[in-house]
Amino acid sequence: MTGFIINIIILIPFLIFAVILSKGKGAFLIAGYNTKSDSEKAQYDETALCKFMGKIMYGICFSILLWGLSEALENQLLFILGLILFIIIVIFAIVYMNTGSRFKRKSDGR
Repeated sequence: MTGFIINIIILIPFLIFAVILSKGKGAFLIAGYNTKSDSEKAQYDETALCKFMGKIMYGICFSILLWGLSEALENQLLFILGLILFIIIVIFAIVYMNTGSRFKRKSDGR
């Protein structure tokens, strides 16, 4: 049961970050983006980037919840499913964000 409580404690800040990001706010929470200069940041659609990262954070929260449930129910399959989901989400996010110019502002001023 201790493992479940620890996972829930870890889950709470991730869930708070997910809510903030899904509202299109909190770009300072995104590593890499917050280190860019103001002129580089102006090239990106900050709201779209935040909303995407919010969705990714919800997926990571679900993975952490599966890990906690695995501890509570003593079911190793839930941990494995959560781990596979976590790995898939992280790989998808990295590939999606770094291929194409999905979060770049359009040249017509938007």
